[in-house]
Amino acid sequence: MEKLHETATERRRLTRNSIYRYLYDAPGGRSKQEIAEDLAMSLPTVHQNLTELLRAELVRPDGMSASTGGRRALRLTVAENARFAVGVSVSGDHFRMLAANLRLEEIAYRKSSHPRTAGLEELGRYLVADLEAFLTDFGLNRDKLLGVGVALPAILNAEGTRILAAPTMHLQNADLQPLTDAIPYPTLFRNDATSGGYAEWFARKETDSMAYLSLEGGVGGAVLMNGAPYTGQNGRSGEFGHICVQPGGLRCQCGKQGCLEAYCSSARISSDLGITVEQFFAGLEEGNAAYVTLWQEYLQHLAQGLCIIRMTLDCNIVLGGYLAQYLSPYLPELRRLTAALDPFDEDAGYVHLCHYPKHAASLGVALNFINRFLEQL
Repeated sequence: MEKLHETATERRRLTRNSIYRYLYDAPGGRSKQEIAEDLAMSLPTVHQNLTELLRAELVRPDGMSASTGGRRALRLTVAENARFAVGVSVSGDHFRMLAANLRLEEIAYRKSSHPRTAGLEELGRYLVADLEAFLTDFGLNRDKLLGVGVALPAILNAEGTRILAAPTMHLQNADLQPLTDAIPYPTLFRNDATSGGYAEWFARKETDSMAYLSLEGGVGGAVLMNGAPYTGQNGRSGEFGHICVQPGGLRCQCGKQGCLEAYCSSARISSDLGITVEQFFAGLEEGNAAYVTLWQEYLQHLAQGLCIIRMTLDCNIVLGGYLAQYLSPYLPELRRLTAALDPFDEDAGYVHLCHYPKHAASLGVALNFINRFLEQL
């Protein structure tokens, strides 16, 4: 009898989840009648489950349906602010902290600096202090917090419990338990570029597989297969920044020569020149000859990397990271250069700009908790 009870309980949960996910994916809300018809459920079943969801404040009214001759029906939709998750993108000297609701909409954001630390215990103290201040200052209800995701510029083990390598953090083979212990909420850790790619996949749900190329102070990436990050045998899948595009070329931070990162990181057009990225693009628009030449070289090397990714994975490629917000005017030229190297496609229409030019890593790592909630409700 106990097993039968558990089965019935699970069946009710699955029914409730089906109704909730239907409303989650339905733009503009739906009436009880529409839910019953579209999900092939009885009206009493739909009514009972909606009553439970309304009582839990997980769904809310969303206006009235158009009249079809009778009384107009109440539309319902998910209460997107019923829960939230926090995503933290960590670098060597700052945190980008973001709260996202159930639709992955940003409801609070703060960038804060922290001293460079000697280890993860010290980093954990800075992080939790900033996190608690963030929650308090923005008036975020901790009872509604699903968890805190932390995106790191690091290669992690498959379980997300250990840093295998993090050159910019000067860490190698480091246990993440000190950070877990410091944060008094459910916590998980992911690679930052993988997290950015995960957020982009969420924004493009019709895409089953894609590659994500992040252009920031470093060049990283992610591979999404059937909506899930593919991390590879050693957690290094998507390390596109270390594709060799110029044998014997510029020295990369990894110690090798000719890596894509050495030619296409933001440093190439900013700190290497003693200017900011904004100043570079302002000079580029004004026709600065040196900047124009450097930018053509940048696009050519980027096209080489994109063609290699396309030949290897044969999927759409999304360009993200800090530099993506500047690329729109140059996308046609980048596609032309990529297509010129591609023996199969004529227009490189598979190269796209990101949906989230800012905060993608923070959003993506928070998305893990949101999806977990949606699946387990």
